[in-house]
Amino acid sequence: MQKKFFQKQPMMRKVIYSLIPILIFAIGNFGWIVLLKTFLSTFTAVFIEWLFERKKGKPVSEAVIVTGLLVGLILPPAVPFWIVIVSSSFGVVFAKMAFGGFAKNLYNPAMVGRAFVYVSFPAAVQQSWTPAVSTWGQGFGRWIASDVVTMATPLNVIRGGGDMSMWKMFFGNVSGASGETAKWLIIAAAVYLIITKTASWKIILSTIASAFVVSGLIFLFDPTRLNPLAWIFGGSILFGAVFMATDPISAPKRERSKWIYGGLIGTLSVVIGTFSLFGAGFMFALLIANTFASLIDYLDTPEKVNKS
Repeated sequence: MQKKFFQKQPMMRKVIYSLIPILIFAIGNFGWIVLLKTFLSTFTAVFIEWLFERKKGKPVSEAVIVTGLLVGLILPPAVPFWIVIVSSSFGVVFAKMAFGGFAKNLYNPAMVGRAFVYVSFPAAVQQSWTPAVSTWGQGFGRWIASDVVTMATPLNVIRGGGDMSMWKMFFGNVSGASGETAKWLIIAAAVYLIITKTASWKIILSTIASAFVVSGLIFLFDPTRLNPLAWIFGGSILFGAVFMATDPISAPKRERSKWIYGGLIGTLSVVIGTFSLFGAGFMFALLIANTFASLIDYLDTPEKVNKS
C-alpha cells in the first residue's frame, strides 16, 4: 500500500482554510505576485521537510503548509524571490527539522525564517514596501500594484508625523506585509479558529489586550508615541496574535500559562517596537516568548502532594 505524502492534520487544515481569504485579499491589494511568492514559499517549505522525512519513510506534515503560507504572507510583496526561498528554507531547517521535526520545535518556524532575512537583508525586507492599489480589486488585473517600492507602512507614516485613516488600516488597502493589512479578515479568521477550537482565545486576547494597555500607558505619558489603536490596526500584532502566537507546538500547554505567554508577547511587542532600533516588535517578542514557553508551563505546574 502506497503511503500518503501528507500526514492528515485536521487542525492545520482549518488554519489553511482561514488563511485563504486573507491571501485572496492580498492578491487584490498588491497583485498576482503575492500568489506566486506564497506558492513559492509553501513549495519550498514542503520540499525541505520532504527531504528530511523521506529517509525515515515518514509523510510530510500539513503543518509545514501553514509555515509556507505564513512566510509568504508576512513578507513585503516586493521582496526578491530568492529571499522568499531563503526565509522558508531557513525556518523549516533550523527551527523545525533541527529539533527533530513536527511537534518538536521550540520556535515558530515561519517567524524564525522571517527574523533571519529581516536581520540579514535589511534593505530588501525592511524597506521594500510597495503601495496598495488605489481601489481594492485592481490587483487582480496586475502583476504588482506599483513599480514604486519605497512606500512607508502605516506605522512608519504615523511615526513620521503623517496622517493615516483608521478605516483604511482596518480594511487593509494600505502598504505592509502581504497578509497583515486586512484586519477585518484577520478578526473573522480569529473567530473561526476560536469557534473550531483550533486557536487559543486566551493567547489571542491576552496578546492584544496587553499590547493595547502598555501602548496606552506609553501614549499617556508621551503623546508623540503611537496610540493604542494604531498599534493594533496599523502593525502586525493582530495577525501575529491570531496565527503565530497560537502555534500549539511553540506555545505553552497549560491554560493559565497562556495568559502569561500572551501578556509577555503583547508587552514586549510594544516595548521593543517603541524603544528599540527595530520596528518589528512582534517578531522579536514572539521568539523571546517561545524561548520561555516551556519554563512558563513548568512554573505553572502545581506541586505534587507527598502522600505518607
